[in-house]
Amino acid sequence: MADASDPPGGDQELWARAAKGDVAAFGQLFDRHAGAVWNYAYRLTGSWATAEDLASLTFLTAWRRLGEVTLVNDSARPWLYTVTANLARREQRRLGRFAAVLTRLPRNNVVRDHAEDVAGQIDADRRLKAVLDAVAKLPRAERRAVELCLLGELSTAEASAVLGIAEPSVRARISRARSRLRGLLRDSDVLTSEEQ
Repeated sequence: MADASDPPGGDQELWARAAKGDVAAFGQLFDRHAGAVWNYAYRLTGSWATAEDLASLTFLTAWRRLGEVTLVNDSARPWLYTVTANLARREQRRLGRFAAVLTRLPRNNVVRDHAEDVAGQIDADRRLKAVLDAVAKLPRAERRAVELCLLGELSTAEASAVLGIAEPSVRARISRARSRLRGLLRDSDVLTSEEQ
């Protein structure tokens, strides 16, 4: 008997129906994966608002590309995570360009918003940012495996399908990445004494 919270039909079936114009099928895909996509986007960016924007853009991209994309397996999540990661990288590049422009602007006596100071003091966000910065320093192959498996919570089998490599290779990349991350984060207070 099907669980009422999980509508019948696999993602491939729902995707095919949505590609033929079935809006309800796309709604079911959204209901199944929106929370996971938002969580993944938050783990990649460390920002609630940016995660919300990226999740929305991911599903907008999915809607626009329904007829062009064929799912690799019965889960749409690996494809959605790939789109989310690409959008997050684009957003990080955009923010980098914006920050560079800001450094060239003359400073004035603007009083900082108190809300920004409070938000900046939240320890969990600071720790997440440090981890994301360390992940960004990993070699590309290890970074992609970490983004999919550790941040995105995909299985190594799903990540191997997305990356087009064997599952043991994904596990090896994650193992190497964990060692590198421990080294990168050792001097910060992000790791607990047990993790070091």
